[in-house]
Amino acid sequence: MASVQQVEGRGAEPTREVSEDELFDVLANQRRRFALHLLKKEGDETIAIGDMAEQIAAWENGIDTTEITGSERKRVYTALQQSHLPMMDDAGVVRFNKNRGTVEPTPALQDVDLYMDVVEGREIPWSTYYVGLSAVAAALAGAVWLDAWPFTLLPEFAWTVAIVVAFLFSALAHKYYTAEMKVGEPEEPPELN
Repeated sequence: MASVQQVEGRGAEPTREVSEDELFDVLANQRRRFALHLLKKEGDETIAIGDMAEQIAAWENGIDTTEITGSERKRVYTALQQSHLPMMDDAGVVRFNKNRGTVEPTPALQDVDLYMDVVEGREIPWSTYYVGLSAVAAALAGAVWLDAWPFTLLPEFAWTVAIVVAFLFSALAHKYYTAEMKVGEPEEPPELN
């Protein structure tokens, strides 16, 4: 659904809600995720497709931008221009001007973080971790309430503090971890770290 909204002095611009399906389609491709990361890293700046292609080619090949070849850059540039950026523009995540060769983020780009829970290798999602921690805390509280040995060795208050501290440290670790994995925050995309 289209609406009109004021965006920081740029005048009225048509914008629309991005559906979850469209956003997941955008996020399904690594090259598009790299483009989103670069756009979020640059803030509200407009980026030339050539500069975007150069950085994405460097990330894809694990090299510095000064080391990429013309063919590596051209391969990414062509794919961005013909496929990825038009699709992202249709989804409403970016504004792609093919004639000028520029890409700029839309307000919908801010929603991307809501859908990124990067889980690497054998890690478990944070939601599963918190369910497990809650189960352990409930079992501990039950054992203390039933006066089961060895839980009677410490007062109930000590066990309460232990549970609160476990959740506090977990929340702090989660906050630190998600800051490191946030799209647009670190220098390189989260999946390269």
